[in-house]
Amino acid sequence: MLIGLCEPLSDEDQAAFEEWFIDQHIEDTAKCPNFVRGSVYKLGGLHLDFEAKAGYLSLYEVEAPSYEEAEKVLNDWQADPDAWEGRKRHLQTMEKFGSIPMKINGSGWYEEIKSFDGPAADS
Repeated sequence: MLIGLCEPLSDEDQAAFEEWFIDQHIEDTAKCPNFVRGSVYKLGGLHLDFEAKAGYLSLYEVEAPSYEEAEKVLNDWQADPDAWEGRKRHLQTMEKFGSIPMKINGSGWYEEIKSFDGPAADS
């Protein structure tokens, strides 16, 4: 899993963030050859009294023998302006805003250690 914690640069950048990151970047990254799925989540509320590190969480499921291999494939993929038909639009949107309209509060590759189903898993 590749997990990212991010948010718009400011309230004024919310529309740009939604257009570039939510509407385009998640799909663009999910099109990478070894990616299974890409999702983005918006913080809906805090758990107990804990601090949230970001307003948005991106989650990518990836099939690769190691995170190093997944990172290499992703970096090569993102460096190719012709990787898929939506790439040019995605790059044009970034150019329109002059930069990536978000701040990244953390990102990393995570390997599943254990998983447990809860009661709702059967429904």
